[in-house]
This record gives sequence, C-alpha cells and structure tokens, in this order.
Amino acid sequence: MKVALKTKAYAAQAPRAELTPFEIVRREPGPNEILIDIRYCGVCHSDVHQVKDEWNNGIFPMVPGHEITGIVTEIGDKVSKFRKGDKVGVGCIVDSCRTCGSCGEGLEQFCKNGFVGTYNGLGKDGIPTYGGYSTQIVVDENFVLRIPDALPLDGAAPLLCAGITTYSPLKHWNAGPGKNIAVVGMGGLGHMAVKIAHAMGANVTVLSQSLKKKADGERMGASGYYATSDPETFQKLANTFDLIINTISAPFDADQYLSLVRRDGTMVLVGAPPEALKTQAFSLIFKRRSFAGSLIGGIPETQEMLDFCAKHGLTADIETIPIKDINQAYERMLQGDVRYRFVIDIASLKQ
Repeated sequence: MKVALKTKAYAAQAPRAELTPFEIVRREPGPNEILIDIRYCGVCHSDVHQVKDEWNNGIFPMVPGHEITGIVTEIGDKVSKFRKGDKVGVGCIVDSCRTCGSCGEGLEQFCKNGFVGTYNGLGKDGIPTYGGYSTQIVVDENFVLRIPDALPLDGAAPLLCAGITTYSPLKHWNAGPGKNIAVVGMGGLGHMAVKIAHAMGANVTVLSQSLKKKADGERMGASGYYATSDPETFQKLANTFDLIINTISAPFDADQYLSLVRRDGTMVLVGAPPEALKTQAFSLIFKRRSFAGSLIGGIPETQEMLDFCAKHGLTADIETIPIKDINQAYERMLQGDVRYRFVIDIASLKQ
C-alpha cells in the first residue's frame, strides 16, 4: 500500500505572492524511484520569474527550486544506480517522454513532447510537480545526478542549473585553448561561465554594467573585464570574440553585442528576457555571425559537468540563507545584491 509522505515546504499561493510555509504530499517511491532528503536548494533567477508568473505558465500553489542536493534515504526495489546514503542532485528536469530522438540522445531538455519540470510542471500522472524549497523529493533514478565526493552539497547545488546552463553552450561551441570567450553579466550564471570557460582553457573576458566585480572576475579566471556602461567598450572590443555567453535576463540591444563577435563567431543567449529581442540583418550577414540560444543540458551532460567541476575544483560562490529569508533574497536578487548565488539551508525548514 502506497503511503503519502507529508513534507514541509515554502510556496507561493498565487502569482506575485510572497512565499510562506506550506505542506505538500510526496508519493512513496515507486520501483524505479528514490526518496531524497534535501539538504540544500539553490535560488535561481527563474524562480523569481515563475513565482511572479512572468512567463504566463504558472501553476499555483507553487513550490520553486530546481538546484537540489541531498542524500538518498529510500530506494525502490528496482533501483540500480543509487544506494541509501548516496550524495545526489536534482536539476531542472524530473521526467521526459524517453522515446523521442532528443531523449534517445540524452538531450532531454529538448524532448519533442516536452520535459517535466522539477517544479511548475505536470507529471505523467497529471499531478503538479513541487520543487526543492521542501524537505524531501521523490524522483525517478534516471533523472537523478550523482554528486562527486569532491563537491560540497551547498556549493554544488547551483551547478544543477547555473553550472549546466553555462557548461552546455561552452562545450557545444568548442570553448577551449585559443578561443576568445566573452561572458555578459557577472551574476549567478555569469560567474559560473567564467570559471568553467577558464577551466576549459579559453581566454575569458567579462562584460558587466560596471567594474564593481572586477576583482572577483579576475579571481575566477577572467583576463579582461570591461564596463558596458562605457560606450568606448563596444568600439574597443569590436570583432573580438569567437563566442559570447550572454546571461542577460532583461531587454538589451542585441546588435550592440553582436558587433563584438568576430567573423563566423556566435553569441549564445542563456538568459531569458521577458520581451522580444530585435536585431538587424546586417549585424549577422556581414560577418557570417550566428545568434543562438541554449537551454540547460540533458542528464548525461549534467553528470559530465558535475564530474568536470569536481576535477577542476569548481563550485558556485554562495550565500547560504535560512528559508525564512527567501522573500528578502528575491528582492536582493532583483537589486543584484548577491555574490553570486543564494542557497537555502533546508535544515532551517525542518526546525
């Protein structure tokens, strides 16, 4: 007989509402599922977008959180990949159709039939998914990541979104020795892009609104750091970069940044501005430039990213907070007042 698991959480009851204590029910693990005791959950900017329903797809009550790390406490009788006590993580995806071409290639983020999000999604049973601002979660073992022993659970949590969101395009567009890479925006995504691109051997430049974080950028591996508020920056760096990882989540002048891409280079958008972007054809055709986008990564690539970060000693720079401070953290994020990722200590929710 299945036993419902009552789980403490924080939820937004309606669009733009503050998050407050909430109790959810998790299912008992099925044959191929594991129960995870959540220890930490990163706070992603997309959590704010979703709670405010800025993407117009909100399911409420909503329990955000898709940068989850914890410990396996129960396993189904057919689970083969994990044991009780294992350090594990859950990112943005908890299921997909598993039959389309993308799923067959380990690219579940591009599932033809749509992946199931860790929160604000609908499972195959039609029940809304609830995320990591909670004490427990039940996930199919095929969508669970192994956290290498070299990575601490708190600093590893943001890797499940910020890490893979930047690792995937850097790998796909062949960042490495001899490549000039620019990272636009020195925030949660941007600081991981700098660390990963540097570890890949690329020459990294940061383009930020100001020089306030220059010392941090250089510490993380950037050899150049420029303020985009200075109009001379765009003249000085014209036709410079093989690849730009653009993390901006607000409207911006795409043509201005495309002018920095050298011939046959690419600017990849990993941020999610809520408004449509415009660009002139001439910004692309005269230098055979590409303007592309990238979305997280599949399960195999996410595991590859975690192993890469463990090998190179990479974790996110974090500020750990108790769950009661989550609404204040959202406000601080909107003001850019975090270096560089909030991580919720879920022990504070159990008290």
